[in-house]
Amino acid sequence: MTTTHTRSSTGLKKLLIIAHDLFMTGLAVALAFVMRFDGPQLATRLDALPMILPGFVVYAGVVYWIFALYKSRWRFASLPDLANILRAVTVLALTLLVVDYVLASSTFYGFFFFGKITIVLYWMLQLFLLGGPRLAYRYLKYAQSRHTLEREGAVPALILGRGSDAEVLLRAVESGALRKIQPKGILTPRASDLGQSIRGVPVVGEFADLEQAVVDFAERGYNIRRLVLAPSALGQEAEREHLLARARKLGLPLSRLQGLDVGKGELTGGIASLAPVEIEDLLLRPTVEIDHERLARFIQGKRVAVTGGGGSIGSEICMRAAAFGASDILVIENSEPALHQITEELRALDNGPAVHGAIADVRDRARLHQVLAEYRPHFVFHAAALKHVPYLEQDWAEGIRTNVFGSVNTADAALAAGAHAFVMISTDKAIEPVSMLGATKRFAEMYAQALDSAGASAPEAPRLIAVRFGNVLGSNGSVVPKFKAQIARGGPVTVTHRDMVRYFMTVREACNLVLTAASHADGDMRAAEAGAERPSVYVLKMGQPVRIYDMAERMIRLAGFEPGADIEIAVTGIRPGERLHEILFAHDEAITETGIDGVMAARAVFASRLQLNAWLAQLDDAVTRYDRAAAEAVLDAAIPDFARRPSAGAPAAPPAGEAPHGTRQTA
Repeated sequence: MTTTHTRSSTGLKKLLIIAHDLFMTGLAVALAFVMRFDGPQLATRLDALPMILPGFVVYAGVVYWIFALYKSRWRFASLPDLANILRAVTVLALTLLVVDYVLASSTFYGFFFFGKITIVLYWMLQLFLLGGPRLAYRYLKYAQSRHTLEREGAVPALILGRGSDAEVLLRAVESGALRKIQPKGILTPRASDLGQSIRGVPVVGEFADLEQAVVDFAERGYNIRRLVLAPSALGQEAEREHLLARARKLGLPLSRLQGLDVGKGELTGGIASLAPVEIEDLLLRPTVEIDHERLARFIQGKRVAVTGGGGSIGSEICMRAAAFGASDILVIENSEPALHQITEELRALDNGPAVHGAIADVRDRARLHQVLAEYRPHFVFHAAALKHVPYLEQDWAEGIRTNVFGSVNTADAALAAGAHAFVMISTDKAIEPVSMLGATKRFAEMYAQALDSAGASAPEAPRLIAVRFGNVLGSNGSVVPKFKAQIARGGPVTVTHRDMVRYFMTVREACNLVLTAASHADGDMRAAEAGAERPSVYVLKMGQPVRIYDMAERMIRLAGFEPGADIEIAVTGIRPGERLHEILFAHDEAITETGIDGVMAARAVFASRLQLNAWLAQLDDAVTRYDRAAAEAVLDAAIPDFARRPSAGAPAAPPAGEAPHGTRQTA
């Protein structure tokens, strides 16, 4: 009911805008005549106006539609909107000029009906009558938002970031998306921004002037109570950790924007809100820029299914698919609480997709086929998995049932349901695996690659790809939440080895890049030249790996303590299935560039479908008999690199000639 009412209200507003523009068009023509002529000349033209004006007004409405004057909201009228008005009015003026020359011919009046001066007057009047009300309405809403902030007791705040980023944040405040803050000033990392005013808020200094700015505003009667960080204030060059320490000394909370992406000067990707700055925000390199238009073209109007949709990765894929315009989202989850939580979040989105939930286990082949056959998705994202190395080393059979047979079931069900693409979430641990997690994921990759290869000769055949990435900050079981909890308890912080390194990404960055990889496989590669080898393994560029021991030290310092003095770091030893360094590509995988920032790819290396089916039968028998040796023998045969794994608990030595961090294939 709410959605229907919203759409009805939006439609009424659009009709009022159309009526306004058409009325102003007729008024501009009439006023131009009144201002240019008088006496008999004016009377002649006003008499002819009823014959000429209706057709011109209809023509003007078509021109306005072509130049998208009705797509933008008056509340956010901006320079691009005014530019569109300028183009449309110029086209109308040129049309009048052409018509005037036709009317001046002997067939009609024999004299210029409008005249050049009249057309120039019309052009100026039309610009004013179309653009003026839009700017006036925007200013009215801006003034109302400022008064509302003061009336509702929004807290005075300083915005920290480059001018362009601060402008995006201020737009969110003006639009009413952010209601809790009242921006009083801007601090910038760029000296070139000094002395400027952005949307009425002055740039009062650089980051180094934070303390002085707070004092200056206090003397003027404004007690700054919050610091809001734009994305540029979280960059490496901003000395984030030092900034956090200074904010703590001042007793000011730090907030950042969440629920939106800052790209091309627009707010995209969801509902804007403020969130506390977390340690995770300060640990990573700047995130990879995402091509939002590309993902919108890929997802817009499509039906998406996500297995494991209630997990940390699966739920974010659901949210990103919703942000980029999916028409329907099916969440497949075997945890009822997790399913309920994510479906409720999706249904709460404004103008969100139709949301469907299904309690199903990917290990239940018949149930999975039934669910996907009824839903018939365009894309299936397979995020359901068991992913914790120690547990899978202990409960190896469960890992095979879920990661191998669950992936086989999902891929087969996706194909049977007519999906355009199946995307399996994999891991960097699948390369030269030393754990059951890595081996099971690699086997599942090989199965998807075999199915994908079977349709390589048919341009419209379904795509089946795997996307590998490393550790995800904030995901269930990630090391960062573990360290935070240990610091909160007063330590010790436990690290398995001083030299262990891992690749890290944020949840949102990982999921955006998963969608990007899928758009390449199902879009770019379908349009590639006939016979071109299409990659079926995508690897996300994660920058340089991070030393876990260094991360522990930084997190302790960010929490206000000194490592070794206030909180100890305990080295507990490598656990079964772990290794010191992760690898992104296998030795025999040919790396190919995708032309997309943040995404690399490799051509598939896999066994025949007949051989894979034989191995699957042997794995099923080994799991049924709970015979680990037999299961490992199958994995040894299928994944030669797995056969060279070290004994449990020992780190894997890098191959000869390889730099310690797998730099032969760095992302």
